[in-house]
Order: sequence, then C-alpha cells, then structure tokens
Amino acid sequence: MSFTPTHEQAAALEAFRHSDHLVIQAGAGTGKTSTLAFLAEQMPARRGRYLAFNRAIALDAASRFPATVQCKTAHSLAYAALGHRYRDRLNSPRRPGWRVGQDLGLNTPARIHGRDLMPATLSNAVLRTVTRYCQSADTDLAHHHVPHLRGIDSDEAHAELADLPLPYAAKAWDDLQNPNAGIVRLEHDHYLKMWALTDPVLCGDFLLLDEAQDTNPVVEQIVLAQRERTQIVMVGDSAQAIYGWRGARDVMTGFTGHPLALTRSFRFGPRLAAEANRWLTLSGAPIQLTGTPDIPTTVGPHTSQLDAVLCRTNIGAVTEIFDLLDAGTATALVGGGDALRALAQAARDLIQGRRTHHPELLLFTTWAELRDYAELDPAGADLQPFANLVDEHGPDAILHAVGRLVSEDQAQVAVSTAHKAKGREWPRVRIAPDFTPPPDTDELDAEGRPLPGPINEEEARLAYVAVTRARHHLDPTGLAWINDHPDNPAAPAT
Repeated sequence: MSFTPTHEQAAALEAFRHSDHLVIQAGAGTGKTSTLAFLAEQMPARRGRYLAFNRAIALDAASRFPATVQCKTAHSLAYAALGHRYRDRLNSPRRPGWRVGQDLGLNTPARIHGRDLMPATLSNAVLRTVTRYCQSADTDLAHHHVPHLRGIDSDEAHAELADLPLPYAAKAWDDLQNPNAGIVRLEHDHYLKMWALTDPVLCGDFLLLDEAQDTNPVVEQIVLAQRERTQIVMVGDSAQAIYGWRGARDVMTGFTGHPLALTRSFRFGPRLAAEANRWLTLSGAPIQLTGTPDIPTTVGPHTSQLDAVLCRTNIGAVTEIFDLLDAGTATALVGGGDALRALAQAARDLIQGRRTHHPELLLFTTWAELRDYAELDPAGADLQPFANLVDEHGPDAILHAVGRLVSEDQAQVAVSTAHKAKGREWPRVRIAPDFTPPPDTDELDAEGRPLPGPINEEEARLAYVAVTRARHHLDPTGLAWINDHPDNPAAPAT
C-alpha cells in the first residue's frame, strides 16, 4: 500500500494475522476499503473474498485489492452459481402487477376491516410478499412476509389480510422456479434467494463483508454459514445502519469476533468531526471520530458555493428542487426522479377520480380521502407534507420540475435524500430543513413551555450520515435545533 498505516490499521493487521473473526467499526471517511486491501496485501499467501454492498463498490474494490481477493456482490456470486440459468427470464418485459395477479388467478375483490381491496391491490401485495420472502433468511413463505397496507394497521386486520395473498405468493414462487418461462418477471433477488436455499459454500481463507451494518437477512444467512470454515471479517459503521425500515440488519452487533475500530477520518477536519460526534453519541455508537488536522473543514451557514443539498424525505427534496430551479440552478436528483414521478402521477390519478396502484396510496379512492387521512389520522402524519406540496403546486408542476432535472455531471447542485447520499461525498454540503426535531411532549419546563421529546436513535444515525458527507464545508442549518435540545451532548452542563 502507498500509505503508512495508522496505529488502528496496524492493530487490525495484527489481529487479522491470527485468523480470528474480526468486527471492525469504521467511521465515516476512515478508509475502510483501503484498510481491508492493506490486510490482504500484507498476507499474500492467503486467498479470500470481499463481499460488497453493490456492483459499483465491488468494481472499485477490485481495482484496489490484490489478485488474491475476489471482489463480488452476493448477487454476482448467486448469478454465477445458479442465476445464469434464468438469464432469459431476467430479460423478459415488465408487466403490470394486476395482470400478473390475473394470470395467477387473482380476479376477485375482497373487503378487510371496512376497506375494499381490488384485485390489483392484492396482486401488488402478492409480488411484494415474494420480495420480502426473498430478502429474509426464512425457508418458507409465511404470514409475516405479507406487507402491511395503509388503513389496515392492526394485527388482527393484517392476519386477515395475509390469508388472501399468501396462497398466490406461493404460486408465484413456484412459477419463478422454472428457468425457461413463467408468469412472474424474475428479478435478481429471486435467484439470490434460490442460491441461498442451496446452503452455498464460499471457499477461501477469509471472507470480508463490507457495509455489514446494512445486511439483508438472506446475505447474513449465507455469511454466517461460513463461520466454521473461514475467517470472517465484518466491517461497517453501526451508526450508519439506516435501512432497518426495509429489513436490513446490523449483523456486527450480534457477531462474536475480535472488536476493532477505525476512528481517524481522512474525509474532513476536526471541526466537522466534532459535529459528527454529537450525533454518534445520540445514536449510541461505540466510537467517536477524529478529523484530519490538515483538512480545514468549516461548519456554518453556507456560502454562495454549494455542491449538494441533503434532505430527510423525498418531499423535502421536491421543495429544494423547486427553489433551485426557480433560481436558475442546474439541478440533479441523486438516484433519479422515478420515485417522485410515481408519487406525483398517483396524486394526479386520485385528484382526477381514478384509483392508483402506488403502494403508498393504493387504498385511497379519492384525493379528499387521502387528505383526511393525512390530517386526522396519526398513522398518516408522514403523508401530510406530500399532500400539502401537491395542494400548493399541483402534480403537473411536480412532474414538470422532475422533467427539468439534469444528470449529476451537468449539475451545479445535487439534491439527495440522506439515504441515497450514503457512501457519497461532496466538497460543500447543506442540510435541508426537513430534518425536523422530535415532537414536544406533554411536560412543561419551569417557564411553562413544552419539553421536546427525546431524539430517536434512528434519526440520529440519519443525521450522522448527512453531516459526514461534506469534505470542505458543512452548512448544518437544517439540524440547528440540536443546539437547543436538552439531549444535545455539546450543550453546557446546568
């Protein structure tokens, strides 16, 4: 390697030499990939595998690791072993969910707890059930794989709902086993699950699992099954575990291995490290970061120059896009505008009196019904910003704004959600104002003002991800409320 290892990297090498299982907590910008490549290079007689979060990371790692390490994603391993048999089905044309359900025999509407469920709604539930099963470590389809639907929230209602799509999900899974042709369009998660069910063996002297804090249960199952035959090195940042809402798990916390840490960030300087450490403390993280003294990262209100705006929600991203486009700024949306386009089209359907198949809105028959749900039902509070945005601008204006977006390489400013920004970095970053503080409690302080509620660890992790994307300057205005919150670790003692 071209760098002199830090004492933490040297400690990792010493532990790696002993062939023990390792758990490496690597904070934002601490050079985890460089460290893993350093370990492999210093042990040239050993051969191993590096398992990456996505294809881009795997390709980057392949250019940095020695030839003794195979850098792949779980999906690429599954494709080589089994998925290639389904190559023709992977290229089959997309079909609407309602038509797939129809071909599976799902043609009858149902009524659950006062909600009418059309065959199209049930068909989408069938396909999502199969997806959730494929992302799990379970061997069989079960009721808990059936997704919850808005407006059918109680356990009793969900149990009744699950009885409807589950037999069709089993039929869909059987259909997917045919490598030649079938009703259901085969996706990459499908053949990954098929491969996992074969109890695959990953040969090698060691297995490096990157981004271990956001591991799907099906990948966790594959990795943990190798414990007795190879050295496992899990590396990640527990404070960046932000995908629990879609089933990912932090597999480092329950794994028995020699604990190590990488805490020196090479991305930013001490001032930003101090900002990050506030959120690390609030998230219950096992580490604190140290910035690189030679990097003069500044923190404060943004200057005229800006490279990225990071938002908490898609709706916050739309608001930022409107403002930037109105100012004549060439704007990109990280990950593209498909999700926003789908929401705006769904809203337009409801406003024009049509049902929508969007999974978040499919149980609403009219826009007025959605508005009432968002305003009056606590379970619908997260929809209110979206409803307000549509009422203020109209769905066509949102669609027009999405159509005016440019690619990132042509943009002056990139807008992203914090989730999409994970793994990315920019020179100058601003935090958007939709990172709102927790709601007030019913308790009052000595002056009769409501006391703010505690800061959720999941929200603290998301804030940590957001603030650590900057290299040279961070404008944390959207998170400035932390300065006055009683949980603020930097607040002076009283």
